[in-house]
Amino acid sequence: MTSNFTKNISIYGLIIIFSLTIIFHLLVIVGVVPYEIVWGGRLTNHSQMLIFESVSITINLLMLWVVVSYAGFLRRKLNLKWLKVAFWVMFFLFSLNTIGNLNSSNQTEKMIFTPVTVLLAVFCLRLALSKRSGESF
Repeated sequence: MTSNFTKNISIYGLIIIFSLTIIFHLLVIVGVVPYEIVWGGRLTNHSQMLIFESVSITINLLMLWVVVSYAGFLRRKLNLKWLKVAFWVMFFLFSLNTIGNLNSSNQTEKMIFTPVTVLLAVFCLRLALSKRSGESF
């Protein structure tokens, strides 16, 4: 029960955070959120922001796809081993991103996004370590 509970928290937590992150990056692109508070405060112009934000949205969509595939929300099933590899890669990515956020020159990014990347890393680690593939959701 506890194992399935934490697995579901990880799945739904990742889905919610990735979805909100995509919305956030779209708000940066349209100018609602200033681009100075993302990417460690290192973006220098609008065209650079468009490139970085587009890449970020694409990566977040890919990671969201991995999670919904793992959860069984898609008709097409992916190989569980590949999904586990993806979760390990995501865990290391978010761990490194946490370090980057801690070193950010922007206090908003440091205070808001550091806890988010810690949560993402923990959720990905939980799914990467999952041993049973037949659990129901």
